[in-house]
Amino acid sequence: MTHLATSLAALPLFGLIRDGGWTMWLIAALSVITLAVVLWKLWSLWRLGVWGGSHSRAALVLWAQGRPREAMEQVRGRPSARARVAQAAIGTSLDPRFDEAAAREETARVARQALFRSRAGLRALELIATIAPLLGLLGTVLGMIAAFQVLQSSGNQADPSDLAGGIWVALLTTAAGMAVAIPAGVALSWFESIADRLQSDLEDLATRVFVARDAPAAPPARSRLEAAE
Repeated sequence: MTHLATSLAALPLFGLIRDGGWTMWLIAALSVITLAVVLWKLWSLWRLGVWGGSHSRAALVLWAQGRPREAMEQVRGRPSARARVAQAAIGTSLDPRFDEAAAREETARVARQALFRSRAGLRALELIATIAPLLGLLGTVLGMIAAFQVLQSSGNQADPSDLAGGIWVALLTTAAGMAVAIPAGVALSWFESIADRLQSDLEDLATRVFVARDAPAAPPARSRLEAAE
């Protein structure tokens, strides 16, 4: 255990965190949490199938062609958000127990659940992107106060190098806070754009299913002989 502590203390990064004080330890913890949230979010979105949609698109084509059973088979049991919403829209449209209002409400319920899952964890990234720079600024202010206290106690015998050393250590926390907040903010913006696109796709998918359901059947095409008559 002692050997591990000695090895960590020899690392430059560990030394910077140690010199930055307790605010640097909090910022380091936020960096670990940010990485964990981003990795979990990528895994969650992959399981949600936000980058897929081939089965739901195929189901829409079959549904528009008047082949509802085949359309249902395309999305039945699929785990992706688009497939689940398409299954809810098509399934309720085929179920005589659901009128149009009830079918739309059930489809909206399934879509809301998928959208809630797509936005899970974003509040944590938003909080980190907000408080990490503030923690860095707090650490800088506390470090500057300590540096000027040393300057005041030293009087005319103050060593400028000691003052400069205290100032750069204090400014280190601001840089660290920004280094954590910027990736968190970028990840937050990216995940929000994915969720917005998913919401748009789900609304479009459900609308197309119900529009095709309510559309009147196309009249049979007349033959050339009938047209000539």
